[in-house]
Amino acid sequence: MKHFAGSVTRLIEEFAKLPGIGPKSAQRLAFYILNSPPQVAHDLANALVEVRDKVKYCSECGNLTDTDPCSICSDPNRDRSLICVVEHSRDVLAVEKTQNYKGLYHVLNGVLDPMEGVGTEDLNIRSLLKRLEKQQVKEIIIATNPTVEGDTTAMYLSRLIKPLGVKISRLAHGLPVGAALEYTDEYTLMKALQGRREMD
Repeated sequence: MKHFAGSVTRLIEEFAKLPGIGPKSAQRLAFYILNSPPQVAHDLANALVEVRDKVKYCSECGNLTDTDPCSICSDPNRDRSLICVVEHSRDVLAVEKTQNYKGLYHVLNGVLDPMEGVGTEDLNIRSLLKRLEKQQVKEIIIATNPTVEGDTTAMYLSRLIKPLGVKISRLAHGLPVGAALEYTDEYTLMKALQGRREMD
């Protein structure tokens, strides 16, 4: 990349740091920006700065938001007796796309993964327990991904919550094992929600 101007090389290197972007894609993105009207670059830069400055975690559910509480937690039409526990904010989007779930969410911001050094204290679990103390929750739907880590997290949460007398269910495994919620189509996800089962 020595034959590119220093600023172009830097832009390519920055794009290449993004997940799923290899050197060729990084070059394509950089040249797209260079060949676009200046406003495209300014809009992108402004959007990046704005998202970093304004977006935070909802103090209730842990979802990414620019208002606190988030629009889902503050929606009076949501069923407050039902909480769907997901790994990441992008999973909230996936479930919302089904237009079939009307309860609230709780975002763990990860899963238990001892190999990667992720323990219970690294996840958004304590605030879930606080919500169960102050909210009349009838059912927790654990919607962690069907992976070893997702299943381990689901079992841990089940053991933690069951003594509180709250029904715990897990998404039906109409979801393929190893699949991530964010890549699952709306119909499969809707069926998995409908076919959820109580955890032992």
